[in-house]
Amino acid sequence: MRSDTAPSRPAIFDVTGLTKIYRTGEVEVRALNGVDLRLEQGEMAVLLGPSGSGKSTLLNIIGGLDRPTSGSVKFKGEELAGASDRDLTLYRRNHVGFVFQFYNLIPSLTAWENVALVTEVATHPMPPADALALVGLESRMDHFPAQLSGGEQQRVAIARAIAKRPEVLLCDEPTGALDSATGIIVLEALARVNEETGATTAIITHNAGIRKIAHRVYSFLDGQIASCELNEERIKPSEVSW
Repeated sequence: MRSDTAPSRPAIFDVTGLTKIYRTGEVEVRALNGVDLRLEQGEMAVLLGPSGSGKSTLLNIIGGLDRPTSGSVKFKGEELAGASDRDLTLYRRNHVGFVFQFYNLIPSLTAWENVALVTEVATHPMPPADALALVGLESRMDHFPAQLSGGEQQRVAIARAIAKRPEVLLCDEPTGALDSATGIIVLEALARVNEETGATTAIITHNAGIRKIAHRVYSFLDGQIASCELNEERIKPSEVSW
């Protein structure tokens, strides 16, 4: 289901008829069942729905981590569904930043060093210190993960994702392991990154309160998009009802 509002910005992703089927023996599970979706340049979208509704499967496919069973996935007009493994690796490296529920930081490295790992392989990275400053951690860059709170570790993960200047930032339950106060701080960091870098940002969540910070909200149910709505009046992350 698509919004009936005419597109105002170029499409970063244009997804049509997307299906993903997992088979185990004779058992068939349709994780996605004919999904149509459009994400526009610079927008922040929320993909909302319960566990098992297909949100993470979609994110993995548009992020180049998985392949669809059928359907079309276009990134800036280029088809991803039939891309080679090498092309998908280059796509992920050059265009996509990932933020997951669990931070996946290297314990023996400082915050600065965790971010610097990404910049070493990026084509036009920002300095690690700049990425950490963008998420409000300029005073914590020499600390190790064990010396940081959960929210700070998640912000390091966001800094790591944006340090290569990705066009797309894909976030899978980035506040799922956090309390409400810390979650709001992380949402503020994501909103700041979206505004200041222009990265098209997609946030997966089952928390309905988060939907109001987005430009566009896709609601998922049983592998399909049940509704798509545009927020004419967005709220600040600090106003989210957790």
